[in-house]
Amino acid sequence: MKDIYIQGSRDVYIVPTVKFLAKQGSCEISGESFLEETIKFYQPLFEWLREFTAEIRKPITFNVKLTYFNTSTSKCILTLLGILKKFEDDGGEVTVNWFYDEDDEDMKDDIEDYVVDSGMKINLIPLD
Repeated sequence: MKDIYIQGSRDVYIVPTVKFLAKQGSCEISGESFLEETIKFYQPLFEWLREFTAEIRKPITFNVKLTYFNTSTSKCILTLLGILKKFEDDGGEVTVNWFYDEDDEDMKDDIEDYVVDSGMKINLIPLD
């Protein structure tokens, strides 16, 4: 299974950095995500995660280090969490860590909404 690495950029649209590493069982999305075609960007991540959870089936750590994201990205994050929840419900081991600025109350509220909406336990980790 191939890894996914996308270098974030800030051109017309803001693209997050993505590191999905199969051998390590780790996924990370960081930076900011404000895209024109959000589903098109995130679709390969959905597919990768579905393949990993169906075929590799080893423990996975999912790290989110987004400082800003738009509404369409929020929906995609919820889809990713849904894939992880299904894997967990089927006996898979999942750790979700969300790194956030402690002063950003809106982000903390968003993360708490993800916990409710996805059913996933999310570890809140303050950024240094």
